[in-house]
Amino acid sequence: MPETEAHVLWQALQFEGLIWLITAALLAGFVRGFSGFGSALIFMPLAGQFLPPLWCVMTLVAMDIFGPVPNLPRAYRDGRPMMILWMILGMGLALPLGLLVLGQMDTLLFRYLVSGISLSAPLALIAGFRIRTAFLTPKVLFGAGVCGGFLGGISGMPGPPVIILHMASRLAPAIIRANTMIYLFLFDLSLLLSMTLSGDLVALPVVIGLVLLVPSMLGNIAGGYIFNPEKEIFYRWVAYIVTLAAAVGSLPLWD
Repeated sequence: MPETEAHVLWQALQFEGLIWLITAALLAGFVRGFSGFGSALIFMPLAGQFLPPLWCVMTLVAMDIFGPVPNLPRAYRDGRPMMILWMILGMGLALPLGLLVLGQMDTLLFRYLVSGISLSAPLALIAGFRIRTAFLTPKVLFGAGVCGGFLGGISGMPGPPVIILHMASRLAPAIIRANTMIYLFLFDLSLLLSMTLSGDLVALPVVIGLVLLVPSMLGNIAGGYIFNPEKEIFYRWVAYIVTLAAAVGSLPLWD
């Protein structure tokens, strides 16, 4: 390993707060393993206590981007490519603007923002409002992508607008999982590309994210192992409670 790469890895392993980031990654992966969502909603409020805003986003993307790769072929078969395309077009339009805002954001404001998103997303899912599938027109999907792209740019959490819209529909669960999985994976790729082209990508948070990939995957495996389809509602409520607890516990009010 070249000396520079070894030095960055050593910095990552010596990073203050790494043990808490590992714990957050393990917990986020565990919840995602049995519920199918929630990793960013849990990880970001906790990570915001130790990392500056841009670093939080870079770390999350490096940690999350490889996780869904084995499941992408099945997701492509189950998903609806045209629905995904409209969301990606909207996301690509709004992502650069979100990143521009993130680059100027104060750390305290960022922590309130990610905690607020992590509080509101499960509450919106708990509300359980429903829409007709016919409502999911190209304009609506494009709008959800715009909202998700901007939200992802400023917080690293592009999922809530798309996930809430899909779960409110009467689409089959397999389609919902596939569409959101591919959308989130393409968001991660777009985010990495945008940061690379803008020169904002920093080695240390990326390496920290790769270190956190191990506990995240272990959490995913453990969560998937205990998952029982007959208890899906129970697991979803556990995910809601853990997400809300992480958001409330990470508010700067408690510093």
